[in-house]
Amino acid sequence: MHRKVVLRVVSKFLIPPILLFALYVQFHGDFGPGGGFQAGVIFGSGFILYAILFGVETVKRVLPPWSTRLLLVVGVLTYGLTGVAGLILGGNYLDYNVLAHDPLHGQHYGILIVELGVGITVAASMITIFNVFAGQSGGD
Repeated sequence: MHRKVVLRVVSKFLIPPILLFALYVQFHGDFGPGGGFQAGVIFGSGFILYAILFGVETVKRVLPPWSTRLLLVVGVLTYGLTGVAGLILGGNYLDYNVLAHDPLHGQHYGILIVELGVGITVAASMITIFNVFAGQSGGD
């Protein structure tokens, strides 16, 4: 893949809009189609495209395996702690109404935070799975 100059140059122009679109899908998810899972898939696909064209080792230098595993933990904790925050504030687990003074704002904040946790987890999962399978030497 090192000789595919056109693909490499075009991908350098495409990857930033792909990542930006993932952020749009992430933060627009509670108003329309999209959300954390879709955004995580789009975000992870940007890194996978980069790995396909520039090599898995290049992506591992940009995003080391320990960082993707840390992001997995951060995403799950974000989701879980949002639910625990509802319990601490007097509601049920994942009851977003108690997260703000106005239940409508609480719903908005809760969904945004939970979807962010899902997006982080999905993106980190995709990148981790791809790096593990693509980084294998392939039969000795």
